[in-house]
Amino acid sequence: MINDRGSVPRPGVGTVVLVTGAALIVGSALWLIASGDTGIRYTADHDGTVPMWHRWIPALAGIALIRLVPPARPAPWAGPVAPYREAVPLLLAAVAFAVTLPLLGGEPAYTLLKLALLLGVPAGVFWLARRRTPRWRPEPAPADAVHRWGPALPVAAWLVLSYAGPLALPPSDYGRSVDAAVLVGTLIVGFALNALLEELFYRRWLQTRWESILGRWPAIVLASLVWAAWHVGIQGTGRLGTDLAVLAVNHGVTGLFLGYLWSRYRRMWPLLVVHGAINSAAILLGL
Repeated sequence: MINDRGSVPRPGVGTVVLVTGAALIVGSALWLIASGDTGIRYTADHDGTVPMWHRWIPALAGIALIRLVPPARPAPWAGPVAPYREAVPLLLAAVAFAVTLPLLGGEPAYTLLKLALLLGVPAGVFWLARRRTPRWRPEPAPADAVHRWGPALPVAAWLVLSYAGPLALPPSDYGRSVDAAVLVGTLIVGFALNALLEELFYRRWLQTRWESILGRWPAIVLASLVWAAWHVGIQGTGRLGTDLAVLAVNHGVTGLFLGYLWSRYRRMWPLLVVHGAINSAAILLGL
């Protein structure tokens, strides 16, 4: 059915993406349980692990709390072709990043590739889109106070469960091993390159555009899995199947929480708080 903006949704394809993605996450968990590999790495800095359900409980609790607030309106349609002009190149860039990164050898290749594919490609895509009509435009964030501050509850619950309770990740001693200037510089650069850039790319840009084509949850699952997959390049152990399964049940599930936060509220600050904590909370708690 064509809506009032002339575009054709793809609910059938969305269902396939959703079912396939959910099957990958559930199948990965079952495989890891059957093989006894239920300890998952929670950082690229060392080989420490935690039980995989320690990462599920905060994410699932956050998702449950997000549902207390009405969702933001779906993105408007600009025509049957316009959304694909941006959605497809962004997805190809995400896949290229996940596939290419494991073939490279650390820095500076990692940073250069990330900037090229997750920032350079979107810049080119959006520049070209502005020169063509009709152009797809995402719906602005709801202006009411509920949507502006409502994310504080699920974000706070996720933070407490992840870092202050019995499921808390172990603190890191990295902050005590470097001087203050190096620590501050590392945290700032890490926030910009990881939390800010990744949330802009995977949620604000990639997920939003695929929501307009596939629907909310298929797009959340799609963005979560391609976000999880690139971490093989920095957390992989050389066992590709096991590495992908671990990332699906770790980053994939956390990505569902991040994606749902974005989809329901259309606010960047909750994503940046959560992702920033993933990268730095253990370091700060270890000071």
